[in-house]
Amino acid sequence: MSETGAIKRVLEPVQRLAKANGHSVPDEGKKISSFAIPAAGGTSGSAFPDDGPSPDASLQANSFVDDARAEPAAAETAPFRDATPHAAEIELKLLVAPDRLADFGHAPVIAANARNKGSRKHLRAIYYDTPKRALQRNGLSFRVRQSGSRFTQTVKAETRNDPLRRGEWVAGVPSMTPDVALALPFLPEKLRADLARHPLVAVFSTDIRRHQRLVDLPSGTIEVAFDQGHLTSGDRSLQVSEIELELKAGSPSAIWELALRLAEHGPARPSIRSKSARGFELAADVPPAVRRPRKLRLDPSSSLDETFAAILRACLQHLLQSIPAAEDGRDPEGIHQLRVALRRLRSAMDLMRSVVSLNKLDLFRSEARWLAQNLSPARDWDVFQQDTLRIVAKGCPSIAGFDALESAVEQRRGASYDKVRQVLADRRTSYFLIGLGGWIEARGWRSDVAPEHLGQLAEPATNFAQRILSAQHAKVLKRGRRFKSRSTEERHRVRLAAKKLRYVADFLLPLYGERKSTKRFSSKLAELQQQLGIYNDMATTASLLADIGTEADSSPAVAAIAGWQAHAMVGVEPRLNQAWSEFVRTKVPWSARTAP
Repeated sequence: MSETGAIKRVLEPVQRLAKANGHSVPDEGKKISSFAIPAAGGTSGSAFPDDGPSPDASLQANSFVDDARAEPAAAETAPFRDATPHAAEIELKLLVAPDRLADFGHAPVIAANARNKGSRKHLRAIYYDTPKRALQRNGLSFRVRQSGSRFTQTVKAETRNDPLRRGEWVAGVPSMTPDVALALPFLPEKLRADLARHPLVAVFSTDIRRHQRLVDLPSGTIEVAFDQGHLTSGDRSLQVSEIELELKAGSPSAIWELALRLAEHGPARPSIRSKSARGFELAADVPPAVRRPRKLRLDPSSSLDETFAAILRACLQHLLQSIPAAEDGRDPEGIHQLRVALRRLRSAMDLMRSVVSLNKLDLFRSEARWLAQNLSPARDWDVFQQDTLRIVAKGCPSIAGFDALESAVEQRRGASYDKVRQVLADRRTSYFLIGLGGWIEARGWRSDVAPEHLGQLAEPATNFAQRILSAQHAKVLKRGRRFKSRSTEERHRVRLAAKKLRYVADFLLPLYGERKSTKRFSSKLAELQQQLGIYNDMATTASLLADIGTEADSSPAVAAIAGWQAHAMVGVEPRLNQAWSEFVRTKVPWSARTAP
């Protein structure tokens, strides 16, 4: 299948769904040019110079090696018997209902392209860590798995800003007891010392029935594993029902293509959350972990095409990482980070508008906006409950009505989270996420680049960065003129422009390295955004109070909150004005006149 055909295949269900929901969908646009840019993606074992392993893991010589370095890495591990370093595991999961899992084995794309009926395995595994979870904290997992009479030990590492790839190192062992010596070559020195002082302990186990098949598509060969079973830790257990798609050969875009065709067969939600992550959370009895976006690492000489790919992969990873915690709802930061991820994605696509035509960008951007709008009420009620209601109630213990108000707020918050779960389970969301992933992996924007901009994709990204950063910075300054006299609505517009500048700066300032001026500018921009956010949250509170204030039992508490915030606004104003003044005076790091 040609690259144009693969991209079109990925986008068609998203376009159909958008049309069904009343959105206008542009034409497919221009065909892919023959412009000479290195092909996107690659096979398992490719090098990804703009990414790499987690900085905490420090898996340097042995991780994500390209072909030129593969031999030295293997030779270095030769003394460790049959330990085998795998460059990278490229994998995506699809979560499906337990009563539907077997049906996916008969999906047309499987029936037509599977090599044979596959194999069935009973997999038991134990995951190990130190008592203080040193491996988990450093982005690593360590397991021993039994399949029949065979035992294998595996170390896996998270990757930086890439949703599909993980480092993986495998060794044969004689039993379910781990052999730490085999893992030492793949661990940073500090962790080796930890393991010497604190022996590994079993944290949780897995018991999985797996039906495994190889599927050959024109774009690649994928190992499809239908997994059903349980994770167990003590007296707690968690059901597993998922389809694992792991690339064996060909382009990583093949994974997204197969995922989309399986999603057409039935509800299947994309996920990058490993069994390891779920198991450790089960053992600790905590909600899904919330991840903030990792700082990008960009080479100043990176081309604009490479930079777009790195930015979008990071956005997709943050988005997929945030969904479990948002759906769970126990940690308010989950819904917050999911909204941040969607705003970052939209900002990244806005960033590309001056180079890429709007055909695909507008489609994905409108879907991201639809999803974000459905998350907003949950976030608003979270902020009101955590940062306003409970603080004021503690400060005004003699005023009646706070219990009634808390009950009313919790009812509305619960309803808004029910809506979040409904939307995340909607097939429209799955199509959006899978279509987006396939478009990013195939670098689909290349097919929408105007002829006059083709050369720009191959140029250093710093040329583009200086122009975009300067334009967005100027927009913030223009909207904030005479800041002290601006109305609440006008300051809201300043906040939106500052937030967009913050995302653009997060994306592009890594191109300018670790100079002091970069850190100083980022700090002042972050402070301005925080103060504008506090100001905006107070304004949002008024609309929430209007929704709930008619309930008689809570009227005294509602009045107390309104008065409290009116008083607090007086204190916010000076800090906000100071943050604005300091931001305006800060030199920008992308200016040639700015000293490093």
